[in-house]
Amino acid sequence: MGTGFAENGHRVSCVDKSDDRIRALSEGALPIHEPGLKELVARNIEEERLRFTTDLNGALGDCLIVFVCVDTPRGPDGEADLSQIFSAAEGIGDALTDYAVVVMKSTCPVGTAERVEETLKERAPCAFDVVVNPEFMTEGNAVDDFMRPDRVVIGCNDVRIIEIIKELYAPFLRSGKPLLIMDPRSAELSKYAAAPPSAPASRLSTKSRTSPKPMAPISTMCGRR
Repeated sequence: MGTGFAENGHRVSCVDKSDDRIRALSEGALPIHEPGLKELVARNIEEERLRFTTDLNGALGDCLIVFVCVDTPRGPDGEADLSQIFSAAEGIGDALTDYAVVVMKSTCPVGTAERVEETLKERAPCAFDVVVNPEFMTEGNAVDDFMRPDRVVIGCNDVRIIEIIKELYAPFLRSGKPLLIMDPRSAELSKYAAAPPSAPASRLSTKSRTSPKPMAPISTMCGRR
């Protein structure tokens, strides 16, 4: 995802807590194989639009849009483990020094964005907004799915913030594919609706928060074009 935004001219910082992973990524060694991705990463690193770092505070210094892209694995009971989501939210809240739009890319149960907003309110010293923007990339076709999406979903109730995200995605929707605007809860549900059913509907809503683990990877987009 970050590479796709960099390819369109944005300055992107990808943050992870692992020194080894960041070192490998900075050298162009990717943990996954997707056709075309390695070349895109190498080009954007060389052209200084894409960087990898463990310094969350530094990455958020001039950042307008922050993407939360962490795993939400399903536990034995079928519930999504949101500990990485809240750990990332706490880290972002502590690191923010100026207004930012926090975009939820991770697959999350309905109501998660509201809980992330509550976490940020407890920690962030500045204003922010939370948007839900689920991804619909498929394994083996992720680059093409991101660069030429068949739709983009924005979950937000503020027209000003919607315009910011619309501007960000405009280059990817030149073919006329739809940009779908809805409330955050509907956007969270849309990811589940797009996949084959694998969990009872009752498990698509958040439950009580568990103790967070150390902060997991997040991607941030710093500045604008």
